[in-house]
Amino acid sequence: MKLKNASAAFALLGASALVLSGCATAPAEETAAPTIDYLACAVSDEGSWNDKSFNESVYDGLLKAQSEIGVQIADAESTSAEDFAPNLQAMVDKGCDITFAVGFNLVADVNAAAAANPTVNFVTIDGWSEGNANLKPVAYNMAESSYLAGYLAAAYSTTKVVGTYGGVQIPAVTDFMDGFYYGAQAWAKESGTAVKVVGWDAVAQTGQFIGDFTPNSGTSKSIAAALVNEGADVIFPVGGDQFGAVSEAIKEAGIAGVMIGVDKDIALTSPEYADMVLTSAEKRMTNAVYDIIADLSAGGTFSGEAYVGTLANGGTGLSPLYDFESKIDPAVLTRLAEIEAGIIAGDINPKA
Repeated sequence: MKLKNASAAFALLGASALVLSGCATAPAEETAAPTIDYLACAVSDEGSWNDKSFNESVYDGLLKAQSEIGVQIADAESTSAEDFAPNLQAMVDKGCDITFAVGFNLVADVNAAAAANPTVNFVTIDGWSEGNANLKPVAYNMAESSYLAGYLAAAYSTTKVVGTYGGVQIPAVTDFMDGFYYGAQAWAKESGTAVKVVGWDAVAQTGQFIGDFTPNSGTSKSIAAALVNEGADVIFPVGGDQFGAVSEAIKEAGIAGVMIGVDKDIALTSPEYADMVLTSAEKRMTNAVYDIIADLSAGGTFSGEAYVGTLANGGTGLSPLYDFESKIDPAVLTRLAEIEAGIIAGDINPKA
């Protein structure tokens, strides 16, 4: 099908995100659904439920299920790693029908809880099962949407230097960074213009990491500033909420730099940064949490088979460009739609 204009081309990328932001759906009903006998629960990572990242996305899924389906919800917010095991046990004690353990750091504890409670169902977000049939992993192929982000970053950059750094060097983080690296290099190859990616070498698997996911730490800002000093005018921080740190580094350097958000539509959820957020590579955990609860609360059978979010199933994707769309060459938007289709078809490998 021939795309008539740039907006139509980019529609493939932004449609699911627009649904999330309410731009493509009818207004929600004011009255919540009648309460049903199903208890959906979650335990946070250390970032808290209002981390503007993956914890908040999962909690949003609980709230959506409560409002639209009528399930009951319960949660336990962790402030340190020592809280993980007792918080999971607290959910078991409450009689939760399903408990979501949020984040890579809870993998060991949720596997232990699943093994100790074989009749209780759990979900691990960004984790894996160690052979527990009652534990469902939820993972995302973030290289796919990040490849699109890297291509867009390279096309937008005026310095032709783009940067990325992570929280901790784990697959859930480096998957974003790999895709970004190879997407930027794809633009370079197609355009014939060299692009330098600083902060991560996907071939050597070496780069810059904060060492944790503490929001907007001094370490995070120092890394962002170092990338700016290397010439980067587009930065992709993969470590939860690092957008305050990156925006400060850019502003203090006095450059016309931008950021690419992670996990959520950062321009929408953190409007204070909207004028600096080119787009975001979304990990749509809200959708996965809601869909799992909707299926099970309606009588579906629990399965320990992994859910993997992809471009094809809408589990990941780029956010709308908002005011930045007018600043992007329409040919780039058309090409992004073609690349997305190529990734979905299996014709483009986002990690090569």
